[in-house]
Amino acid sequence: MRFQGANGPEDFRDMALGLVSTGSFPAIVGCADMMLKSAGVALVGYEKIGSGHCTAIVRGRISDVRLAVEAGAETAEKFGQFLSKLVIPRPLPNLEVVLPIGHRLSQLSEANGYSRLSNQAIGLLETRGFPAMVGACDAMLKAADVQLASYEKIGAGLCTAIIRGTVANVAMAVEAGMYEAERIGELNAVMVIPRPLDDLEQTLPVASCWIEQPQPVMLPVAVKETEKELLQLPDLAKLPIPVQEEIE
Repeated sequence: MRFQGANGPEDFRDMALGLVSTGSFPAIVGCADMMLKSAGVALVGYEKIGSGHCTAIVRGRISDVRLAVEAGAETAEKFGQFLSKLVIPRPLPNLEVVLPIGHRLSQLSEANGYSRLSNQAIGLLETRGFPAMVGACDAMLKAADVQLASYEKIGAGLCTAIIRGTVANVAMAVEAGMYEAERIGELNAVMVIPRPLDDLEQTLPVASCWIEQPQPVMLPVAVKETEKELLQLPDLAKLPIPVQEEIE
């Protein structure tokens, strides 16, 4: 299996596996975004094992994976959510078969198409408690022109709302959601990603849930008034009855 890298196709079997674990879903998405932007790696996906533990998994050359993992760990530490990190050079096929990351490897070998939402920012707001998240979602949707894409549950009562929109609208919505979440329950973490890469798009339930607003098509219609004329039908009783001839 091969991955189309910056310098051409590269074999996954000769690549490293990198993992960064955090205690928050917004934090792990922010780490994944930083890892993708700091080195030439591919984001395989996330693992959520409960109690709020989330892990981002990347593949690439050993040097790139080490650089990406360090950048992701530093990002997690800034948010106070770092748990652990790991780099495995040249993992054996048995490890990849058992881990739930193999299904993404076939997708990475294909060319990634352009995402029409790549100019839309991503906003993540995590609360401890479902009512606080729902209230925050309502406040965010009413505060700015954003779309609610999905929500994630990672255990320990933590749930994250994911919104899309322009950078300004997402920032405004997240700020409004923070106040509402704190009023209702407990706010745990927030994250705004201005320009997500396509690789990040494919690992988050954001593009498939985007709501398109159909616009009515305005066509010029010319309406012409016509004169109305009443027609009188003939009286059927006064019509001559045809004579049937006998056929011998």
